[in-house]
Amino acid sequence: MKVTISVKAAHLKNVAGNFKGTSDPFAVITILPLDPSSLPQVLGKTEVIKNSLNPDWTKSFTINYTLGKPTNVLIKIYDEVHKGDNKSMGSCVFELGTVLGSKGSIQSKAIPNSRGIIYCKIEEEKDYGNLKLKLAGAKLKNLDGLFNKSDPFYEIKKRDYGKGANWNVVYRSSYIKNDLNPNWDTMNLSLNSICDGNLDQLIKLTVYDHEGSGKHELMGEIETSVNGLVAAKSHGNGFALKKNGDTTGTILVSVADIINTQDAVEEEIPVAAMSNVKLGPSAPQISDAITKSGPTFVDYIKGGCEINLSVAIDFTGSNGDPRDPSTLHYIHRDGTFNDYEKAIQKVGKILEKYDSDKKYPVFGFGAKYDGVVRHCFQCGPSEEVNGVDGIINAYRQTFASGLIMSGPTVFTEVIQTAAARAASAQEAAKAQGKQTYSVLLILTDGAVSDVQETARCIDQIDENPLSIVIVGIGNADFSSMQFLDDNSGDIDIAQFVKFNDCKYSESALTEATLDEIPNQLVKYFLRHGINPNPPVVVEEEEIAVAPAEEEIAVNIDFGADGIPVYGGSSSC
Repeated sequence: MKVTISVKAAHLKNVAGNFKGTSDPFAVITILPLDPSSLPQVLGKTEVIKNSLNPDWTKSFTINYTLGKPTNVLIKIYDEVHKGDNKSMGSCVFELGTVLGSKGSIQSKAIPNSRGIIYCKIEEEKDYGNLKLKLAGAKLKNLDGLFNKSDPFYEIKKRDYGKGANWNVVYRSSYIKNDLNPNWDTMNLSLNSICDGNLDQLIKLTVYDHEGSGKHELMGEIETSVNGLVAAKSHGNGFALKKNGDTTGTILVSVADIINTQDAVEEEIPVAAMSNVKLGPSAPQISDAITKSGPTFVDYIKGGCEINLSVAIDFTGSNGDPRDPSTLHYIHRDGTFNDYEKAIQKVGKILEKYDSDKKYPVFGFGAKYDGVVRHCFQCGPSEEVNGVDGIINAYRQTFASGLIMSGPTVFTEVIQTAAARAASAQEAAKAQGKQTYSVLLILTDGAVSDVQETARCIDQIDENPLSIVIVGIGNADFSSMQFLDDNSGDIDIAQFVKFNDCKYSESALTEATLDEIPNQLVKYFLRHGINPNPPVVVEEEEIAVAPAEEEIAVNIDFGADGIPVYGGSSSC
């Protein structure tokens, strides 16, 4: 999926130096490689915001993101220096899955040494088309005294980081010097960025008088929508610019066209032809010119849908004596993970980002207790454990529970148990106006004893909000297990991955095991007529600021054209 990264900062430390005013910050966005032998990828830099220690940049960056592939983004802030090297103002690293799973898909971190806070927001990139927009002002109220005229520019804002007064800037025009009748340039603006594809969503248009100090003066503002802009152009209406209840000028709309292709829809209306424009605080609405695509995984996550994880572990005798260092269940005394633990840790660390309470049931199968083979039993002392470390502890504690590793390898009971839990969790969530989806991770060292029966079992429970991921541990012949992936019914909810094919890659296992889950989640909810909940709205003050971490030593070079490139390692 394609996602966009947007950035803002607050309470930055001024590094401009004595008697040089306030810093002019911009941010450079860099993707850090998982492989130490690979180089970072510089996505680019934001615009510079003059004289500000609380910059809200409008430029965003689009990348491909895969659930299961850890993606670390370095956001490094600089003070622009025209003569000399740009000065570092600090940096933070964000993992995109963690940002996406955070409330409102926003995360903030403290810059080391009390140098401020960086906010990172993730949104899914959707092609709703563009708004071709050209605005002009007429008879704006001058704020620069008798002998000068204001230098107006405008910003478009939407409620993004919060609600109420927390408007986030999504576009900022250039300013026009000494002009109370400004005619700004025509722009093509992404409907995804300015209104999330909702043409009736409220947006704010604010006009400022540009000041070199960065303390721009408010000239007035209006609230409307994309439909309101289009209708204003269509009906020849203008907007009365307001400040403290007083009219401070007029905003004219000479172009406002919804563009689904490269071609413009209508001709531009010359500003001179709009001298008798009608004023109105709002304009008649027109029908949406865009048909939204269907809901996506990100839509459900942004609406608060949580992903619950259950783990089922194979304790059959074919794993070997766990006291033997050559066997699969051997617990290493030096803290090294065996392959079962590696699989738990890698998959669990991805999915826990989408579960607020991080409580997981851990099951075992294939062992005898009191002479009876049990195909689904609790691992550890409690029904649910805390976090991924809790899963690993429950797994280790099972070897001291008096079990005898036995057989055969049967999945059906743990599948049925997980399906029942998944259905119950979703019903409980639904009663509270929430949503939840579950993933069962089965770890096994061999092929299931009855593949056909297991396939029938999966077919019987495939209407539940559940995905099943089976990871084969060790060197057994797992060829028959692919049958479960390929032939488990009309609805595909099961996936098999061989651990040894992925064990030497940092992200190959999680990519292979989790890549189908977003699609499976969306298909489940759509089959049952369940749309995503509205995006969770979070006030800026509600965003917990993660503590400062050690900064990553990545040096960025700036060419004569100001374009940032990776310049090797250095101290930050």
